[in-house]
Amino acid sequence: MNEKLKQYKEKAVSFYSSISKKQKGLLFGVIGLLLAAVILATFWTSSQNGMVSLYSDLSLQEVGQITEELDARSVNYEITESGTGVKVPESAADSLLVDLAAQGIPDSGSIDYSFFAENSSFGVTDNEFEVMKLDAMQTELANLITQIEGIDGAEVKLNIPEDPVFISDQQEASSASIVIQTAAGYQFEPSEINALYNLVSKSVPNLSNDNIVIMNQHFEYFDLNNENSFDNSNTYTSQQQIKTNIESDIERNVKKMLGSMIGMNKVAISVTTDIDFTQEQRVEEIVEPVDEENDSLPVSVETITESFTGAQPEDSAAGVEDGEIANYPADTEGNVGDYELVKESVNNEFNRIKKDIVESPYKVRDLGIQVAIDNSRLNENGETELLSAQEQANVEESVASILDSIIATSIDKSYGEVTPNEKVSIVFQPFEGTDTISTPAVTPAIPMWVYIVGGLLILAIIVLIWMLRRNRTEEDIIEEMETTSYEEQEIPPIMQAEDSDNTVRRKQLEKYAADKPEEFAKLLRSWISED
Repeated sequence: MNEKLKQYKEKAVSFYSSISKKQKGLLFGVIGLLLAAVILATFWTSSQNGMVSLYSDLSLQEVGQITEELDARSVNYEITESGTGVKVPESAADSLLVDLAAQGIPDSGSIDYSFFAENSSFGVTDNEFEVMKLDAMQTELANLITQIEGIDGAEVKLNIPEDPVFISDQQEASSASIVIQTAAGYQFEPSEINALYNLVSKSVPNLSNDNIVIMNQHFEYFDLNNENSFDNSNTYTSQQQIKTNIESDIERNVKKMLGSMIGMNKVAISVTTDIDFTQEQRVEEIVEPVDEENDSLPVSVETITESFTGAQPEDSAAGVEDGEIANYPADTEGNVGDYELVKESVNNEFNRIKKDIVESPYKVRDLGIQVAIDNSRLNENGETELLSAQEQANVEESVASILDSIIATSIDKSYGEVTPNEKVSIVFQPFEGTDTISTPAVTPAIPMWVYIVGGLLILAIIVLIWMLRRNRTEEDIIEEMETTSYEEQEIPPIMQAEDSDNTVRRKQLEKYAADKPEEFAKLLRSWISED
């Protein structure tokens, strides 16, 4: 690792020493410009990301109060949300919330019950007190309604008549008008609307639910027990919505099933329904035996049996003497008569059932499914061809069996026998194309400083590449010149016929100096010292 660092260091030093002063100045200028751009971008980003929301959904008056106080404190702020929100630096947000709340900012200008405790020492007239009391009731009721889920704000106007002077005068009823700001997409249940009416009526004296009007910011009224008080327009809208939901649900399930078999782009489905919105309410009183096998369950049995056998005297009247049966004709000749009476009373137990039945008003009375299938396909050569008649018949049979089961389970059985084959239409047709919903391309919001820094980085990289290539070109030219000069300075050795002693000694010293330069240097120093 250290050797690599040394190599990189040597290369950097050699590169720096090889460039000219002009190139060095340009290099330092580019590096300084990049550092300045990065510092500015970091500072700008931190300043932008450091802003947090202090308040939101305020009135223009409240925003003006807050900005005036922030200006007095010399605090940076931004007005957002079309003038209804304020952003401040994150480091000062918590302390500003506490300080502004201690000063009663933002002040909406409404009066609540705390006003009477804070201004109890000031004398007010009866009329002024009644006005402040009414305003306080409206403010407190609006704050109470705002705490309900799905309500972002509320405005309450109360009309409370004065108490009658005389006992004989009749007390007039109070009334209330409420406008609520509902959250986007929130749907109130009928029970929630009834609870809202009860909350308002119990908060104001002598206020009945009939004298309360509640509407939202879209001028939509919330009626008490609105499930039974729809007008014609609301009824039609709700019925069409239910019909659309049922058709979309069936269409989605069918397409999911057929799409997995054929392909999502190969099938188009349309569903039409006939919905019965008749709501029936009836009472059934049913009497049935307790024991279904014996059809009866006796509780008490009473049997009375009477019989008589005997002769009637000749001188007595029929059925008037002692021991005779009343109204029984006597035999005039004294013959023997028989009488027998059997009476049986049985009390049976039965189940008495009373049913209060409310039929659902959403029944599928009829259903039709239309299916279009793409009968084109690509063969092995990549060419488009149509399905054969046998293949279309097989596909139609399988699709029809699936749709028959869906229709049979969707239509209510109380409307008679269902024949699914008559309610299915299957068409084979080549599709020219699929409908695609063109969605606008979402371009991310990239800040301007990103483009600036990116451009500077690209410029710096181009400059560095140009300098490296230029330096490398200069080094190649120098090497070529050196090799050329060396080749030109080569001198052929002088050929001598015979080497003299001086020449041989000189060659030995040169060889010794080339092989062992340090020892040769020591030898030269010793020679110099002897001289």
